[in-house]
Amino acid sequence: MRRRDFLKAGAVFSLSLCSPELAGWAYSGEKQLDGKKLIVVFLRGAVDGLNVVSPYGDPQYYQARPTIAIAKPGQKDGLLDLDSYWGMAPALDPLMPYWKDKSLAFVQACGSPEATRSHFDAQDYMESGRPGIKVSSSGWLNRVLVQLPDTKSPLRGINVGATLPRILQGNVDIASYAPQTAGKKSAMDAPMVASAFAKMYANRSDGLTKAFEEGIKANEMLTEKLKTEMTAADKGAPSAKAFKGFGHQLGKIFADDPQVQVAFVALGGFDTHVNQGAGKGQLANHLTGLSTGLSDLVTALGDDYKNTVIVVMSEFGRTVKENGNGGTDHGHGNVMWVLGGNIAGGKVYGKVDSLADDNLYERRDLPVNTDFRTVLSSIGQTHLKLTSKNLADVFPNFTLSDKSLSGIVKG
Repeated sequence: MRRRDFLKAGAVFSLSLCSPELAGWAYSGEKQLDGKKLIVVFLRGAVDGLNVVSPYGDPQYYQARPTIAIAKPGQKDGLLDLDSYWGMAPALDPLMPYWKDKSLAFVQACGSPEATRSHFDAQDYMESGRPGIKVSSSGWLNRVLVQLPDTKSPLRGINVGATLPRILQGNVDIASYAPQTAGKKSAMDAPMVASAFAKMYANRSDGLTKAFEEGIKANEMLTEKLKTEMTAADKGAPSAKAFKGFGHQLGKIFADDPQVQVAFVALGGFDTHVNQGAGKGQLANHLTGLSTGLSDLVTALGDDYKNTVIVVMSEFGRTVKENGNGGTDHGHGNVMWVLGGNIAGGKVYGKVDSLADDNLYERRDLPVNTDFRTVLSSIGQTHLKLTSKNLADVFPNFTLSDKSLSGIVKG
């Protein structure tokens, strides 16, 4: 890593933003609601999509999961009925209003065509947008920013996390907020340390002074806006239980600055090999925090919700059958969630057959019948107004040929 990149990415407190206009920053222009926004929430650990949106109309669901299947609608801790076949986990009740007003949709049997069951590889492929290719210099969300008009905002792209994830690596500079345990400060927050670094890089002519000052300004900007107690989880991803504050604060930033275009949030805790639970339990606890946070995010966006698409995704799904520990193991196909004021929601998209063994991938997993890039390309085409050439740059070697999701965003 180059010294300048190091300063921008990590040495300046817990934030990285490469932009010079942050001292005393405040947006004072007239609010415009025509700018399109995209927020991506990544559930690290592979969430069990069949206990997020469950096919309660298929008896195979209950046969495969005798202890962790969620009860049918109307029963204790039962599913929330969506369409007399699919039901939503009761922990997602805060999102039910968006299903009813048709701004929430799901895409089942969706995911990456690369069938790895490695968390590391699968996350990398989905974030780079290039399944199967292990060497990629940028992430698809950063490449989206390259295609969008440059708003010149210092917060054009926002990352919530301790380190810059693959999905946001690339040519466009990103502002990163690193969640910390309540009351805990980084070493660079100590005045003595900050002063020492300031003296070290003062009056240099090699560009390092500017890089250091840019990061300092970024820290002041986002620390003020995101003063929320968060609990750090594995790899810096906060637990979904702690997402509520981020939902409100992130939505407020989008609402306050119409020039913000994209944001990324990674949440952990979804690798449920043991004691997963059904309508209540380990998974439900995380889904409760997530759904509350998403609801808070929508509320905080206010009128901007109609110009925003929120995508919730995970690296892969989990086995159809529960294991001997009351949990599920690494699988293949999963469910993607899409929220937004212009989403053609109130519908479960995607082709899903019964959960009989013969219909499963390797007779154990939900298949991937919809490439995740199809969902994202459909959003890019209709919501962000990206051309076919733009999309080819965002997702190299992928062509949007599947038109089954062409109507998921209203034109």
